[in-house]
Amino acid sequence: MSRMSDQPERWSQATTYPDMWADPDDDPRNSDGVSPDGELATLQDFLTNYRLTLKMKCEGLDAEQLARRSVPPSTMSLLGLLRHLAEVERDWRNWIRDGEPLPKLYGERDADFNGAVGDQDVVDAAYADLAREQAALDDELAEYPDLGERLGKDGFAVRELMVHRIEEYARHCGQADLLRECIDGRVGQ
Repeated sequence: MSRMSDQPERWSQATTYPDMWADPDDDPRNSDGVSPDGELATLQDFLTNYRLTLKMKCEGLDAEQLARRSVPPSTMSLLGLLRHLAEVERDWRNWIRDGEPLPKLYGERDADFNGAVGDQDVVDAAYADLAREQAALDDELAEYPDLGERLGKDGFAVRELMVHRIEEYARHCGQADLLRECIDGRVGQ
């Protein structure tokens, strides 16, 4: 196993713009046409693109590479980020509920990162957990199209939750950029 401190050759699959992740014609985040109309559609579009960016940063890696940690004492890895975001999506569902909170997916604090080991079953479970938790929160929030509506015992506005979700994914996509570059040198947007 190579260490994150080993310096791989930098590279990109893009040919049009070599500092991009993918050529514009091949980038699934690029959409033809005009941008979405309205605030809610715009927020959903940004969230969708950041979610896709995270998946793109993980594609093509094996279980060991996904579980590779950055630098000691950090427990951060791409797999850990996938698990963390599944846990966060679940926690956001707790923000908008009035009843008993849903239990944590992975147990005690930091188990999302600590349990991110290089095993394909763990990787498959992380992707499944993330997809399930994203869909569950998306479905629950679809019932509240008014961005000003306040939900849950603490009265979070739907808008606040949407912006916070975008911020969380954007921050972790930045971390994923660095993690991926350390693993195999791949760079880009």
